[in-house]
Amino acid sequence: MRIDESIFISLYDLRFVFDLCLSEAKRFRVGINFYSIDTLFFSFCLFLLWSCLTFNCFFSLVDFYLTGLMARDNNGSPKIHQLDSNRWSVTYVLVVVGLCITFYILGAWQNTTPPTLDPTSNLATNAGCDCPCLRPSGSSSSNAVLDFDAHHESNLNVTPATIDKFPPCDLNFSEYTPCHDRTRGRRFERAMLVYRERHCPGNDELIRCLIPAPPKYKTPFKWPQSRDYAWYDNIPHKELSIEKAVQNWIQVDGDRFRFPGGGTMFPRGADAYIDDINALISLTDGSIRTAIDTGCGVASWGAYLLRRDIVTMSFAPRDTHEAQVQFALERGVPAMIGVMATQRLPYPARAFDMAHCSRCLIPWHAFDGLYLIEVDRVLRPGGFWILSGPPIHWKKYYQGWERTQEDLKNEQDSIEEVAKRLCWKKYIEKEDLAIWQKPFNHMECIESRKMYETTPPICKKDNADAGWYKKMETCITPLPEVSSPDEVAGGVLEKWPERAFAVPPRISGGTIPGLDSRKFEEDNAMWKERVTHYKKIILPLPKGRYRNVMDMNANLGGFAAALVKYPVWVMNVVPASSNQDTLGVIYERGFIGTYQDWCEAFSTYPRTYDLIHADGVFSIYQDRCDITYILLEMDRILRPEGTVIVRDTVEVLTKVQAITDGMRWNNQIIDHESGPFNPEKILVAVKTYWTADPSTQQ
Repeated sequence: MRIDESIFISLYDLRFVFDLCLSEAKRFRVGINFYSIDTLFFSFCLFLLWSCLTFNCFFSLVDFYLTGLMARDNNGSPKIHQLDSNRWSVTYVLVVVGLCITFYILGAWQNTTPPTLDPTSNLATNAGCDCPCLRPSGSSSSNAVLDFDAHHESNLNVTPATIDKFPPCDLNFSEYTPCHDRTRGRRFERAMLVYRERHCPGNDELIRCLIPAPPKYKTPFKWPQSRDYAWYDNIPHKELSIEKAVQNWIQVDGDRFRFPGGGTMFPRGADAYIDDINALISLTDGSIRTAIDTGCGVASWGAYLLRRDIVTMSFAPRDTHEAQVQFALERGVPAMIGVMATQRLPYPARAFDMAHCSRCLIPWHAFDGLYLIEVDRVLRPGGFWILSGPPIHWKKYYQGWERTQEDLKNEQDSIEEVAKRLCWKKYIEKEDLAIWQKPFNHMECIESRKMYETTPPICKKDNADAGWYKKMETCITPLPEVSSPDEVAGGVLEKWPERAFAVPPRISGGTIPGLDSRKFEEDNAMWKERVTHYKKIILPLPKGRYRNVMDMNANLGGFAAALVKYPVWVMNVVPASSNQDTLGVIYERGFIGTYQDWCEAFSTYPRTYDLIHADGVFSIYQDRCDITYILLEMDRILRPEGTVIVRDTVEVLTKVQAITDGMRWNNQIIDHESGPFNPEKILVAVKTYWTADPSTQQ
């Protein structure tokens, strides 16, 4: 190769390196504050490279000219010192490029050091509290917050937008439940308890204020102490302690409530009652993991089942038993406001291994067995239904129940008949407990209906999982088809805890389009990495600071699975309008959750969750409704000093941050766990401690 060609190629390569470095600098600027120290290092390297290229190009041209002249005098053969000069030029350039790359890597590493939530931060508004507030670790706070505002635009005559500061609501809104408001409920008929179903406010009824905590509100007890105690100031209601005094639901003990674990049908306590059930069906071998408690009271049954690794979805209406669901959640036990009325429960088909009713006062035999049919829909093949209280063991209790023996006998006979027509079998009845079992498949049930005109009929093809504003029907939800009488419809589940990470049958069976075993495993690995990252930025996460956790867009339940060894439980929410209905997968993994439209309020009381996780929620809903009201709803259900994690694009997070700046939240945007180049970022926020002014009560 001739020397002039070599010089031309070297110049071309160096120009390519220069353009590449410039493009990388632009990309680097997108992910961080451009004025940070690591970027100055990088800029300095670019300056060195530019200087090198300038002088190298000059000397290369001179060298080229001299070489050409000497080549003519020496028959085209260059001198040895000229070759050494070319080698030195290339070596010099390579050294500078190496320095550039080294400083670039150091700068990127420095900037990806995650900020942490430091309990000693001076951002706390409640002195002495155990508060996870925001402070970056190892750097100044000015360098930790990602700044996505433009700092170099032309100076236009534009009035800067002011932050919309949300005022506190009056004290009488302290326990406001928007979709279960008793005043609004009176507009609806009382037949079949329609007035106690979800009835959400219209756009003209929405409020733009922050729900206050009651005066003297305290951070709830940590689990497991919270199972037995709650602060009176947090839920100032003594009604249940008086009304249920004999049944030992709840007692007032100075400045706190105490939960002895009693219930209407278990005066010896929930633990002894559960032991009685365990003597009839095994609750400890891992085959039963998910349960539903209809009419749960203060959820003592679910609270004590947690000791057996059984997680229970407890629900009860907002009725005369004031704040029973609120008490349950204050104890750190899963619960929702809900009622058996005319609409399906907001859970998928084949969700629960066990269903329970202890004097829940639901008329199981009424309306052609409508409510027992709904239990059948959400109960897994081979699942158990447990009934205690009226009419079970009526010969012993009829006088205390103030009902005639004939009336109670007729009720039990009617329940037995409905269960038989559902193809259930009576598993056992002993003293105060009666247990039925759902069949493992519908092969025999379908055959019997071909021979006899038995009611209720098998439902025609329908979405069995549909549970959001879907009316109940008096027909049996069909189970997936099987090829033999011994086969379990829908597939066999692993026992707990293996169930959490085993591929769910709905995925292995290919019933959810676009999902397979490989994607399931990848999702698990991704969430393991993400939770590891969360532990670095939210120091109290693994230390018991949080108990009630909500995942607003749970997908496959990977977030809950990654937290399985922590002392938390997760309410996994699948948006009702989701393209992929994955709530059934979540239940098959041994977790619980519900459907929800986040343009409406959630069925819970204020201040009932410690940690809220929102992955892509605002991208889903930003074109459907005002995200301001979603954030106000998150603030309503979040406890003071609770934490929020929002994952989304930069554009969406800046909108979210602009709203939360007026909500008494401390917040910051940090990089994705993979580094600054990922367009997805993470907003971490902490709700500050503040309480209502007693003078604002109307």
